[in-house]
Amino acid sequence: MIPTLVFDLETIPDAVGLRRLNRHGPEMSDVQVVEAALAARRESHGNDFLPLHLQQVAVVGCVFRDDQGFRVKTLGHAGDPESTLIAGFFKTIERYTPRLVSWNGSGFDLPVLHYRSLIHGIQAPRYWDTGEDDRDFKYSNYINRYHNRHIDLMDLLAKYNGRANAPLDELAKLCGFPGKLGMDGSQVWQAWTDGRADEVRAYCETDVVNTWLVYCRFRFIKGELDQAAYDAEVKLVRDTLAASDAPHWKEYLAAWDA
Repeated sequence: MIPTLVFDLETIPDAVGLRRLNRHGPEMSDVQVVEAALAARRESHGNDFLPLHLQQVAVVGCVFRDDQGFRVKTLGHAGDPESTLIAGFFKTIERYTPRLVSWNGSGFDLPVLHYRSLIHGIQAPRYWDTGEDDRDFKYSNYINRYHNRHIDLMDLLAKYNGRANAPLDELAKLCGFPGKLGMDGSQVWQAWTDGRADEVRAYCETDVVNTWLVYCRFRFIKGELDQAAYDAEVKLVRDTLAASDAPHWKEYLAAWDA
């Protein structure tokens, strides 16, 4: 079995970067620096979504599936610096060379990781290889949009047509899976500043499980999995989550059965 790494980021505005670029002094708190940037963005663009290079990685959620089973977790700890989380993500790629699966990873998550790893100086030679070190990577690498080492499921299902993109939450629910519970990306910054980092981490974990389940359904319609194999993958997810005492998995399973 080719190891598969499903990933998702939760980000917050980069207060340090905003302070540096806008030359804010120490009299302004990080929250004030961010709120000033969000207000300026709303005035100039009609929304407060900051450019990708100013998105600080707060959480990296992962599903890892290989011959050893199915695991879901967020990397590191809530108090870890951004560089540690990013390095942990690329270290997993260096060690396992997994197939990456995401929902809008090409449009958001990977560009964020590119910019932020550049800022922190984090090496990831396996990820960036396009055939220089491993000849096989010339024809199958993580960088080329149409290669299968990274599958952006949203982009692929939309036939690479942005106007056809579907939200993960709705598609997961239409497939009979729980979808998002209690939070979405627009609420992460407020939750983070309120000290609810554990809620954000739990939300990210449910998102990667939703992505994995939709990916399993995709593999079924593609013919990679027959009915028995597909049912076994879904059962493995259910059984793994049921064995956890974490409240968000109890809520997730209850929503699945509703």
